[in-house]
Amino acid sequence: MTGSTIGVLVIIILYLFMMLVIGYRYSKTNKSIDDFYLGGRKLGPFVTAMSTEASDMSSWLLMGLPGLALATGIAEPFWTALGLGVGTYLNWLIVARKLRRYSMETKSITIPDFFANRFDSKILVGISAVIIVIFFIPYTASGFSACGKLFSSLFGMGYLPAMILSAVIIVTYTSLGGFLAASTTDLIQSIFMSIALIIVVFFGISLAGGLDIVMANAKAEEWMLSITSCLSGNEVKPYSLLAIVSTLAWGLGYFGMPHILLRFMASKNEEQIKSCRRIATVWVFISMAVAVFIGVVGYTLYKDGTLASVVEAESFDSERILVYLSAILKDYGFIAMIFAGVVLSGIFACTMSTADSQLLAASSSVSENILHEILGIKLSEKATIAAARITVVCIALAALVIAWNPDSKVFQIVSFAWAGFGATFGPLMLIALFWKRANKYGAISGLVAGGVMVFVWKFVVRVKFAGSILDIYELLPAFILALIVTVVVSLLTPEPSNEITDTFDKVNSELKA
Repeated sequence: MTGSTIGVLVIIILYLFMMLVIGYRYSKTNKSIDDFYLGGRKLGPFVTAMSTEASDMSSWLLMGLPGLALATGIAEPFWTALGLGVGTYLNWLIVARKLRRYSMETKSITIPDFFANRFDSKILVGISAVIIVIFFIPYTASGFSACGKLFSSLFGMGYLPAMILSAVIIVTYTSLGGFLAASTTDLIQSIFMSIALIIVVFFGISLAGGLDIVMANAKAEEWMLSITSCLSGNEVKPYSLLAIVSTLAWGLGYFGMPHILLRFMASKNEEQIKSCRRIATVWVFISMAVAVFIGVVGYTLYKDGTLASVVEAESFDSERILVYLSAILKDYGFIAMIFAGVVLSGIFACTMSTADSQLLAASSSVSENILHEILGIKLSEKATIAAARITVVCIALAALVIAWNPDSKVFQIVSFAWAGFGATFGPLMLIALFWKRANKYGAISGLVAGGVMVFVWKFVVRVKFAGSILDIYELLPAFILALIVTVVVSLLTPEPSNEITDTFDKVNSELKA
């Protein structure tokens, strides 16, 4: 290793050590299971907003999104980012306050808890918990995979030991400190992510010779800056209206993301939600715009041969563009070496901030919902927290198995998991909060229909009709089907009990007051 590489490694180690210290510190504050999973519902507005968005912006922000822009042009990442930005705003606007109040009223500490209490159905606990485990394990695996790719690219470490080391660090501070540790580290990680984006975009422009050269190179390839066409393989294809609608549908996923919804439930009060919404929306739009533009800058650097000094053409991976730029940056002197270390720590940050929240959400579903509520296993408060920590480790091990393949694509894994949650929990969350007539029969049917449709559309319809009008993102048709099924079945079956509707009316009246 060169001296600059060792310096970068030291910075990353210090960053990772800081995450472990935070986990240890908060391990002493978890006195109850409510503390471990929701932090006692006492998050302030800035921590709530930034930790929510950091847990949302997984490794795809600094790897998947720039890589997609570099490889295909800005069409797909542009419409994806726009859908996510609008989805972020709407989620804070229409879901956050009501979910926080409703979860307090029903004494719910997990999303399966909320659905079960809202519709008075224990079956919903089991179905919801299984859905969380099914989709969160591959989602978490994408984060572990991103960390493995990062370490192996930088320091010549094998992919598997690098991935395992990263997973051990994430699991350690998450299992020790629980929700407060995850939220505090996510806040810090959002800062690192922001700094990383700023450093890379300015350094990349400078390395390319200026903004004019970057834009000239991009304009020379019409598909690069077009939002209506993209590069598919070696062929430029139009980005149709249906493709745009399908890609915008990413925004629907927000309504069903457990690790995001849990942040709403953990907020100190409803009054601070407005401030959270402003902070979160501004950060999301700016960070995604910069990430897409880094892909545009990276295209120029790839085209002019600048990146050839750090990676051979046959092994070039568009998702590692920030890694390649950091490898160049670190040799520009001591200050540049520190900046490179911060950038690479930022990549770790965006991965870890999502993985820790996902591990907690999945753990809560297994230890609290499946063991306690479904299987009826009674444990003391201390034993329950211990079971939660063990569950975090077990879920992480399952994710490691899925991430074993170093050729897995971060964006593709995240895309499937996002569709799974968006099409199952998304429609049901909106209906649960805004339609009093919905009942448990509709809720159960909608969950099952949405989950099954994600698999059918992804692995049957899109494979059989690739390139046709049916080759659209599975979230959109699955979301629509789940919504329709929930409404139709609810109307065809008995109305919910007076107790359920009275609680619904009470929550609405309290929010209006």
